[in-house]
Amino acid sequence: MIATNDRTFPEALTAVAGARFDYARGEGIDYEPYAAFPSAEETTDWIRAWTGNQELTGDAFLPFGMDGSGGQVAFWRVRAGRPPAEQPVVFLGSEGEVRVLAQELTGFLWLLADGIGPVDVVWHEERTPRPSAELAAIAERHAGTAARRPAAEILAAAAAEFPGFEEEIFEMCR
Repeated sequence: MIATNDRTFPEALTAVAGARFDYARGEGIDYEPYAAFPSAEETTDWIRAWTGNQELTGDAFLPFGMDGSGGQVAFWRVRAGRPPAEQPVVFLGSEGEVRVLAQELTGFLWLLADGIGPVDVVWHEERTPRPSAELAAIAERHAGTAARRPAAEILAAAAAEFPGFEEEIFEMCR
């Protein structure tokens, strides 16, 4: 389902793209933000390659970052009529990992602020958070009235709202 044709890159993600992610030195978060959404054609190429399903279009996803191995972080456009920032944030890893990270962009911003990246959620669930003052400031600026929540709460709420995400994605695979 396509929630809307809106491809406006959220201001919060522009701010995240300007933040420092120094994972190569063993610091920070394994996350590489994009400065804009890839084109619809690039997104279609990615989802077809990831699923092996040449019948798919990329319309259901808006990638906005990746981890160091190429796993994609994207908005999953399942909420009809809602802008990208109000769609769930998902991770489709380079090795087939699949996870809903947050119910919306604000939750994802708080994960980053706590020092939790997309691959950490999949591979290091017991990882000790390493909060980032820079990313916390971005989250605070863009969270509106949404209060800061612990990473475990954000992940649990996302999993509870979208319990069939993994099965739905794997049904697309050929």
